[in-house]
Amino acid sequence: MPFTTVQSEKLSGAVVRQVEELILRGILRPGERLPSERELAERLGVSRPSLRDAIGTLQDSGLLIARAGAGVFVADVLGSAFAPALTQLFARHDEAVFDYLSFRRDMEGMAAERAARLGSDTDLKVVQAVFSKMETADPKRTAEDEAQLDAQFHMAIIEASHNVVMLHMMRSMYELLREGVFYNRQVMFNQRTTRNTMLDQHRAINDALQARDGVAAKEAVHAHMDYIEVSLHDQQKAQRNEIVAQQRLDHATTNS
Repeated sequence: MPFTTVQSEKLSGAVVRQVEELILRGILRPGERLPSERELAERLGVSRPSLRDAIGTLQDSGLLIARAGAGVFVADVLGSAFAPALTQLFARHDEAVFDYLSFRRDMEGMAAERAARLGSDTDLKVVQAVFSKMETADPKRTAEDEAQLDAQFHMAIIEASHNVVMLHMMRSMYELLREGVFYNRQVMFNQRTTRNTMLDQHRAINDALQARDGVAAKEAVHAHMDYIEVSLHDQQKAQRNEIVAQQRLDHATTNS
């Protein structure tokens, strides 16, 4: 008969499952430090030995890592998403840049549509809160700050789509973008006209999400990503033109 004896779950097992779920759902993020042993045991309502047992299990599975004198952290499980050789290959070829944008266009359009349909009111409040920060004119804000807010806005939409596979996949993609593997995203925010246009595009995405109009949200994301692709093409062309112009100048100066 297909039955086995029912056994009570160990407290450490319940702790393991809860931490795993928090990591899976993207609530605990790679590199994030866990509270102290005492504080965490109190929050979870378990003894320290049970907590230590759970932490050990999670370390063995590679989800947590202990650093001497610093504490216990969520492991950088996204770091292995792309092999270093492939990452370097991405960085050397423009083809990868535009394939990356095409991939984001498809994935984020799908995520926006899902977020409009499946996101909770709280999810959409998070998106609104990030966009409100983007709207606020801050003279101290740098291009890097603008780029960080941009990433937060898009990740808030991914999170609101409630697809954990998409969440972790896109986080790894954004990490490569943050490292400048695909292109220098700060350049996108250096020109005020570009920044204003992109703010309007983000507004269109946010408005559609708040109205729970999935079709409009998807179309707004597509329009935004299309704009970025055209802008990058223009930047690359301008850079090539500048190289030629510099060669002409050097030649004219040498022969004058």
